[in-house]
Amino acid sequence: MEIGLRHLSCFVVVAQERTLARAAARLHLSQPAVSKTLSELERMAGRHLVDRGRAGTSLTAAGEQFLKYATEVTQAMDAAAAALSGAGAAQAATVHVGALYTVAGGLLARAIARLHARRPDLACTVEMAHNPELLDALKVGELDFAVGRMAEPSMMRGVSFELLYAESVAAVVRPGHPLLRTGGLVSPRALLSYLVLIPRDGTAPRLQAEGIFAAGGLGLPARRVETQSSSVARSLTLLSDAVWITPAHAVALDVERGWLSRVNVPVPAAAEPVGLLSRSGGRPGELAEALMGILRDLA
Repeated sequence: MEIGLRHLSCFVVVAQERTLARAAARLHLSQPAVSKTLSELERMAGRHLVDRGRAGTSLTAAGEQFLKYATEVTQAMDAAAAALSGAGAAQAATVHVGALYTVAGGLLARAIARLHARRPDLACTVEMAHNPELLDALKVGELDFAVGRMAEPSMMRGVSFELLYAESVAAVVRPGHPLLRTGGLVSPRALLSYLVLIPRDGTAPRLQAEGIFAAGGLGLPARRVETQSSSVARSLTLLSDAVWITPAHAVALDVERGWLSRVNVPVPAAAEPVGLLSRSGGRPGELAEALMGILRDLA
């Protein structure tokens, strides 16, 4: 028996769905049939590729390496089928990009707008997620590329990183906010008089937000809202005297247009690199390459 397309397709879907049950439903197969196909693949490959557990499935180190090639083969077959059916031209004008929540509404939005001005036929899908989810989606071929962060080596297997900028945070408020009346440097303690909006725990911007208060010998304010939603934070900032601490790129357009104003509060030096994540050894499509080039120009 030789490795066939059904083995590769099954493996890629399991990697994408992360459970045998969801993979079986998507493939219109029974769960035992999916398990049998995976076992056949592992036997022919001579490697253990997928760990199965009660919480779902995960790829082994060998599975991570194999995924890159399996994804390329299945994508090539999909592209060939689309070309034969006459759908190739429509697919060629689509780019699938992923981005961190703090990047999507800032740098990426500017880049898509500029690309659309050049290419009115642009079709684009944007997936917003945390960095681990972006890496997973990129590896299984759901994204052409992503704008995210460097991760630990084990998570970066099969993924290349190209630096765009070092991310820093900013504190912003609505125009006319009381903190703007001083016209000078604002102490972190002064922020405690207001509702403070900060990123969720476990994120790089959250560490920088904590650093603002730690520099003043303070803990996080008790009056706070923790969210990764820029739309929620932006609305609260415009509707109240809240102070929003967020990556500077996420609010650059609001500050430029005068919709929000930056508070002159000391912030930690930029420390978190943000860049382009792409599959190692792969070549993004023409439209993805164009969007990546614009992101490099804007960063």
